[in-house]
Amino acid sequence: MAVDAPEAIGIAELRWEAWLTLFTIVGIFTMLTFTHIAPDAILSAALGVLLVSGAVSIKDGLTGFSNQATLSIAALFIVGAGIRETGAITWIVEGLFGRPRSEREAIARVVLPTTIASGLTNNTPLVAMLIPAVHDWAAKNHISISKLLLPISYAAVLGGTCTLIGTSTNLMVDGLLEEHALPRMGMFEIGWIGLPCAVVGCGYLILMGPRLLPDRKSALLQLSDPREYTVEMLVEPLSPLVGQTIEQAGLRQLAGLYLMEIDREGQILQAVSPREALRANDRLVFVGIVDSVVHLQRIRGLVPATDQVFKLDSPRSQRLLIEAVVSDTCPLVGKSIRDGRFRSVFQAAVIAVARNGVRLPGKIGDIVLRPGDTLLVEALPTFVEQQRHSRDFFLVSPLENSTPVRHDRAMVALGLLLGMVGLVTFGWLPLLLAAILAAGLMVVTRCCTISAARRSINLEVLITIATSLGVAKAVEATHLDQVLTSGLILTAGRNEWLALAIIYVTTLCVTELITNTAAAALMFPFALQTAQRLGVEPMPFLVAIMLAASAAFASPIGYQTNLMVYGPGGYRLRDYVRLGVPLDLIVAVMAIFLIPRIWPF
Repeated sequence: MAVDAPEAIGIAELRWEAWLTLFTIVGIFTMLTFTHIAPDAILSAALGVLLVSGAVSIKDGLTGFSNQATLSIAALFIVGAGIRETGAITWIVEGLFGRPRSEREAIARVVLPTTIASGLTNNTPLVAMLIPAVHDWAAKNHISISKLLLPISYAAVLGGTCTLIGTSTNLMVDGLLEEHALPRMGMFEIGWIGLPCAVVGCGYLILMGPRLLPDRKSALLQLSDPREYTVEMLVEPLSPLVGQTIEQAGLRQLAGLYLMEIDREGQILQAVSPREALRANDRLVFVGIVDSVVHLQRIRGLVPATDQVFKLDSPRSQRLLIEAVVSDTCPLVGKSIRDGRFRSVFQAAVIAVARNGVRLPGKIGDIVLRPGDTLLVEALPTFVEQQRHSRDFFLVSPLENSTPVRHDRAMVALGLLLGMVGLVTFGWLPLLLAAILAAGLMVVTRCCTISAARRSINLEVLITIATSLGVAKAVEATHLDQVLTSGLILTAGRNEWLALAIIYVTTLCVTELITNTAAAALMFPFALQTAQRLGVEPMPFLVAIMLAASAAFASPIGYQTNLMVYGPGGYRLRDYVRLGVPLDLIVAVMAIFLIPRIWPF
């Protein structure tokens, strides 16, 4: 239903609060574009200026922190942690991605499932889960990781535009609709425009990705790491790897890791053929760098060969991997790990040992410790505090994201995710309650620990959303939106289509320069005022903002997932421009053409 246009306010009638708000917004754009200061810090400082000056009331300025969208996104981060900590994402990768025969097929295999999955959960935690899993998958299939990570980010964005929970932008705009007493969107309503854009966008990525994407080695493969660990892994009796060849199991030519030998019931198999079939209880001896050893621990069906891991008192889900360099005063120097009773002395289990790049023969427990040996141990986080200043070790350093995966809870985590989607889809619970319920059950069912749940909540994203909503409130409170919209109306005249195009392109440009949630929050009042001034339905303009503030592909800062793959993929700005600008244009043309036909003016 169209709303009456408010009385126009001229620029000469603006109060000083409006001018301050305008200068603050210009400052936000400038700092986000030309500095490396984090978006949450810039927007927090900007909101602080507006609150202290009185340009926006405390109630309105802080409303973003209690906004349902902000709280829903926080809960979805915990749901994502449950999927990641149980290794469920690895099941998905192994089952859906398969074994490609070409780069184009590889891109298709990662793009299509990612697009679908991003509609079922928030795309930011999804990409965070996929990066390490896809890294391993690419290494197993001898494909450059730079050919895959950017398409995954773009596919996650495109898929996220198809549902209400897919992107933080959609959730935030839907929350703003409720605040302004406008009809809220259904779970799949945005899919009327998101789905066509996703289909065409995925086709573009599959067709042009192999030509436009760079072929660069992963940073992991470029490292010259002197610490080559020797690590033993055991094939579990009920492992899905039993019966598979080394090549089929993806254990041949792993990135930064080499399968040295197999110990099969006392018989040593060296120079292992890729066609060698794995058997239950095979002991696999690998040599590789620390990051690769951490990834090896996450493969379903492989467990550390040392039984000391399972004799520790604490649950594995509470432990992590820690590097410790043996000092010359350590009481176990000159003794083997088994005879020195390392587990009993330090309440930790040795997973792997590195010694000056030398490949150590024999079992882990038989290695005689020397000063300078670097041990990779599994222990509680308290080990770090207890041994950091001990004379037993020169250096003690925990490894991030090294908590052992709980594969036995993977199906539970997937069930909770699908249950949450079902509750929202059929209208049995609002998204916020469904997400909180799923997040709570992830912890209760031990799919993720409380500490992992806390770590998973990305405060930078949440603070950016909340503070940008506060700045947007200042735009409305000072009537700045009415004045600036007058200029847009003068440009577009009474042409709703031209006004829609201007709103979309402006939102897209702002998103490429700053962040998606900040752009959506800042553009929302302008879009609403444009509809009011034209006397037409506001929904076409608001949908344009939802799409334009997500579908920004030409810069790494336009969307969180674009920035997340920047380093792991070894990308440069020109890579985003080459692949992203045409995709920006494709989606923009489709959106401007289709939106008014789906949501009439």
